[in-house]
Amino acid sequence: MLICPSCKETLTRKSGRLGFFWVCPSCQGRAMALEVVKKVIPRQAINTLWQRARASRQGDGKMCPACRRRMTEVPIVSGEKNEYLDVCTGCHFIWFDPREFEALPQSAAAKAPKARPMSDKEKEALALVHLKTVKKMQMDQEAHETYPENWIDVVGAYMGIPIEYNSMPLKHRPIVTVLLAGVIAIVSLATFRNLESAVTNWGLIPAELARHYGLTFVTSFFLHGGLIHLLGNLYYLILFGDNSEDVLGKGRYLLLIATASMVGDTAHILSDPSSTIPCVGASGGISGVMAYYCLRFPKASMGFVVFFHWICLPVGAMFALWVVLQITAFMMQPAGIANVAVFAHLGGAAVGVLFWWWDRCSLSTTS
Repeated sequence: MLICPSCKETLTRKSGRLGFFWVCPSCQGRAMALEVVKKVIPRQAINTLWQRARASRQGDGKMCPACRRRMTEVPIVSGEKNEYLDVCTGCHFIWFDPREFEALPQSAAAKAPKARPMSDKEKEALALVHLKTVKKMQMDQEAHETYPENWIDVVGAYMGIPIEYNSMPLKHRPIVTVLLAGVIAIVSLATFRNLESAVTNWGLIPAELARHYGLTFVTSFFLHGGLIHLLGNLYYLILFGDNSEDVLGKGRYLLLIATASMVGDTAHILSDPSSTIPCVGASGGISGVMAYYCLRFPKASMGFVVFFHWICLPVGAMFALWVVLQITAFMMQPAGIANVAVFAHLGGAAVGVLFWWWDRCSLSTTS
């Protein structure tokens, strides 16, 4: 959907002998793709126009009707005066104010008599060109929409943190998520002064399950191996937890985290019952919340920075990629390259999948 940069009205698509273009029903301004304009303006004029637009560092014109970026205002000679056109170097659209298009110098091809009716093959070729133009416009618009507006999100994304898009608005305050994150932060920060002793004494050790009467199943959840480990878990807890708590309710949400944590710990123990290495962190419970979120909100998406380019993935694809990464980490552990409690993550995620299935069955029964 193209929007008039002057009137904010939805543009109407029209077709002529030169191709497709969009017209504002209010001010009669026009939006044309560069390929269409090339058929009207002499080659030398259009080359100069495009070179000037590309040479400009920052747009100073109207908002592009297609991708909403700021267009570049470029002068072009028309008779004895200059006409200023708004050119978008992103999606290759040009905006013409009322009567601006008619005042442009026209090429011989544009002045030629009306061409013969197009054959079916010519119409098909023209439709393919139009389809490619629209597809590129949509891709440019999606890439632009992916870019975070908040500078904090930009910094976080360049640090490898995914940015949430298209999330459902909250109906209730995520009190449990905030309180749980606060308790985890307070306990973890308090143990950082003597972290090695805290992890050794209160971490979950598969070979010593009876320590402290089994309380290490609980205490290990609130301990973390360092500041990065803590901040990462807190971020993902808040990222996926607020919407999950909103739809599950406080009681079922707590049940999800507790069950995912316990099942994750059990899966970790079964993977190596004789291990004497302490395991700490809330990753098992958070993995359950993440799995539930990705299945419960399929229209949500996550933005990432890959080689300095923004990409946006549906949460379902992100969850599948996460599972692949967990399996890869497990395969790398024998070589000593990775040291992650993979089975705790996958066990917790399995609980999240079951809660989603349970939730879905409950909704189907109710309806």
